[in-house]
Amino acid sequence: MSLLFCMSDFAEAGTKTGKFDVSRDLFIAQFDSKTDVDDLHAMAAISALLKAMPENTPQYHAVTGTYGIQDGLYVPPGEVFSRAFDFRSDAHNARDEAVEKVLQLVKNTLLSDGQIWVAEAGQSDFTYLWLKELKIALPRSDIASKVHIVQHSDWNEQTTSPEALSFVKQHADYQKIPDGNKSGNGSPNFTSDNKDVWKKTEALSPAADLWQIARNQANKFNGQDGRYNNAVISAGGMDFSDTVEACWILGCSDINNVDEFFDFVSQNN
Repeated sequence: MSLLFCMSDFAEAGTKTGKFDVSRDLFIAQFDSKTDVDDLHAMAAISALLKAMPENTPQYHAVTGTYGIQDGLYVPPGEVFSRAFDFRSDAHNARDEAVEKVLQLVKNTLLSDGQIWVAEAGQSDFTYLWLKELKIALPRSDIASKVHIVQHSDWNEQTTSPEALSFVKQHADYQKIPDGNKSGNGSPNFTSDNKDVWKKTEALSPAADLWQIARNQANKFNGQDGRYNNAVISAGGMDFSDTVEACWILGCSDINNVDEFFDFVSQNN
């Protein structure tokens, strides 16, 4: 696999970055941040991926606190989230405002003949909230073919409320891709228990400090007060498995693992 995959793909496709049209589409990254700390690593990784796009940074919006019905405590992303994304909403502390913000962005994009691509780094409960409002606001719009929801995790589906998951599958283009915690299944494996992978973040100046903040925050909350204990992160490694959806949407799914991810983003940093 050539690490120039994304570059060559964009050059041939004009404004297309994989399935995403940078001239009109909207990318939404939704993070549950409950109770696994892996989303802190995924925030840094998706931020790096967006900035590494060869043509233009895609139009995007990021949301934290998009959890479903799982037990356990929220993982406050703090400075990781604010440093990673200029355009963002906090559904944990202000859910109604977050729903309204995303709804407005989605409506504007659809009315401008764009499409919506959602990376579900968590459950679909938050998507359900704005999607049902969207159907009321734009009853004649072909939402089912223009709103794409991408999910990679069986556990995320199992911890989505059944009503929400059923609604999203029925009224949007819901796409399930292979799990980003495994190798050889068609998605990149974005987990590594090798501590040395952190050295690769040093080449990502000026974003190297964001990765260090993400590392410190994840270590602080991993397994704390009954939160899920991520064994890869406990071993000193990385887990940004939820980034596979962004890679799939943006045309970089031929990146196979953590090392190749950092090779790509550092080449285009």
